[in-house]
Amino acid sequence: MIQLASLSKSFGDRVLLDNVSWQIDNRERVGLAGPNGAGKTTLLKMLAGLEEPDSGTVVKPSGLVVGYLPQDGLTHSGRTLVDEAGLAFKPLLDMRAEIQSLEERLGDDSADEAEHASMLTQYSELQENFRRLEGYSIDLKITTVLRGLGFSPDDFDKPSETFSGGWQMRIALAKLLLTRPGLLLLDEPTNHLDLEARNWLEEYLAEYPHAVILVSHDRFFIDAVVTRITEIGLRKLTDYAGNYSGYLVERDARMERLRQQKKDQDDEIERMQAFINRFRYQATKAAQVQSRIKMMDKIVPIEIPPERKRVHFTFPACAKSGRTVLDLRDVRKAYDRRVVFDRVNVHIERGDRIALIGPNGAGKSTLMRMLSGVENPDSGTRTEGHQVITQYFAQDEAARLDPTLTVYQTLAGDAPIHMVPHIRNILGGFLFSGDDVDKPVRVLSGGERTRLAVARMLLRPANTLLLDEPTNHLDLDSKDVLLDALEDFGGTLIFVSHDRYFVDKLATKVISIGGADALLYPGNYEEFLWSQKNRGTAEGRDVGRGLQTPPPAKPRDVGRPRDVGRGLQTAPPGKRHDVGRALQTPPPPAPEPLTPSQDAPRLVRHDGSRQSPKPVAETPAAVVSYEERKRLESEARKTRKVVDARRKRIDDLETRIAEREQAIRDIEATMATPGFYDNREEAKPIIDKHQALMWEVGDLMHQWEELQRTDL
Repeated sequence: MIQLASLSKSFGDRVLLDNVSWQIDNRERVGLAGPNGAGKTTLLKMLAGLEEPDSGTVVKPSGLVVGYLPQDGLTHSGRTLVDEAGLAFKPLLDMRAEIQSLEERLGDDSADEAEHASMLTQYSELQENFRRLEGYSIDLKITTVLRGLGFSPDDFDKPSETFSGGWQMRIALAKLLLTRPGLLLLDEPTNHLDLEARNWLEEYLAEYPHAVILVSHDRFFIDAVVTRITEIGLRKLTDYAGNYSGYLVERDARMERLRQQKKDQDDEIERMQAFINRFRYQATKAAQVQSRIKMMDKIVPIEIPPERKRVHFTFPACAKSGRTVLDLRDVRKAYDRRVVFDRVNVHIERGDRIALIGPNGAGKSTLMRMLSGVENPDSGTRTEGHQVITQYFAQDEAARLDPTLTVYQTLAGDAPIHMVPHIRNILGGFLFSGDDVDKPVRVLSGGERTRLAVARMLLRPANTLLLDEPTNHLDLDSKDVLLDALEDFGGTLIFVSHDRYFVDKLATKVISIGGADALLYPGNYEEFLWSQKNRGTAEGRDVGRGLQTPPPAKPRDVGRPRDVGRGLQTAPPGKRHDVGRALQTPPPPAPEPLTPSQDAPRLVRHDGSRQSPKPVAETPAAVVSYEERKRLESEARKTRKVVDARRKRIDDLETRIAEREQAIRDIEATMATPGFYDNREEAKPIIDKHQALMWEVGDLMHQWEELQRTDL
């Protein structure tokens, strides 16, 4: 589809690409990888025709439409949101306007017969072309993309200039996706998207019918979308088949091979140089010396990219908090007529790692401010636990940095004494090296300020962290530094992030925010998505739909605090985590009843799989005595009796579980009806009954699991 032929590009004495040849075919989805400043954005601009190479050519087929989304800087004005997005279909919209004009003219009786026939022919051709180009689905396509990117129907008629910078970039992305260019170039498309919009974009790009090249610092997003990684480094492009996770493995293996080759080459050069130095002035060795000199002249030195230093450190020590960390009771918060939270309860305990999830504008930052004490609720109470030391990272934390201080002074100012020797390592981990540490804060870009604010946060002692989008503007290496530190953090963590990989690695609970409510989901983000997908209602916000087991969480590093069981075990009676109307994670579903064969019973392994007991060995009568055969048959009968008794008990438990599941579903149908929670006094007995049934089912499931574990 598109080729780079002997292409070179440099800025001053810094060479980005040198005599590079590269190709991308139709329907390929390529992710560009490489350190900051390697030339990823420059390559996209050259492919888009916005920047010229110093030498070489970019070969494109005639008629190829290239669409390019920059990182930021695009604005729209003068039209409503729908009209602005509709510009992607301008030829079709012009055709629709012409069809409407012809319809009006055809209704005019003053036209003569020949003119009327001509208009009918033209009208028929336009309609056929309009239908063939899917013109009748324009409105549906616009609505689908806009809603997928997070716009609500109320936004559709708003002037586009009223949207903020992040939403302006969403408008540009919507227009680009609706245009469906043959080559789609995306530079950090997820920077301004929340998790729901990112999930939607992943699915959209996975089904995109043309080629896609993208740059992203969201590891999960790249893994889900790309089929090939192209690394930019050492003035060339290197391809790796597969996604980003596969690329990391292959790159490390390749670097290891390259280092070995470099070592072997250096050893060979050293041997040849030693031979030359030793026999340079001996006439009998002159031919051999000259031969080795020529060989050394022909050697092309192997280049190895500088090894990226892995910065690792731990948070400063801090006294442990009490068991209860933060508690919000019957909290209400509204801005003018917009109610963000209404009688919400949030209870956070020591060691919780909670991700706040919800669309932009749902109230995630508002809840973070109330939890941190920066903003008070309109009504309700906020209670802070014993010896709680909080550290709050706000969305605008970067704007609060003192512009008169240097980068180094910003970190050194309030760092504990024992952390001062680590300041330069931490700054290096967040891409501040060399003379960068002496730059004044006022000259830093927005992304650099965010990195500095995150680095400063990591030096302060606290046992409770509240982080509102700390991953914005961080590259993959900087995110890994922050992620490693937070994984080792032994305190309580509440955070908002639009990076799926970051959320997956950290969260052990999820609070879903929206509809003036906050609902707790025990488990990680993958389990939360499963729960939402299987909720069974349009909003996905009713309480506990059915007793099904979410898929097992991804394996995590051994030793992670609170990593065992995350919400998949039934809590003891009397203990409730009340977040809004807390959802209890149901126990696993009962398996199908065991059906014994006529010859032998079916046993159950520890892992739930089934096997038949070893049959009695058929041995010649001359070998096995009559008494031995009777003994074996007696043991087999006893085994069958035990299995039959256990099977009967399992069947009875499964029946009782199914009955209580049905009762729970009936109650949940009642709880999901509009207005159910308006009268709390009437709702409380039903909620308590639902809770009691959940505990009872948990106890029955425990008995069922114990029977399954029994080994004969």
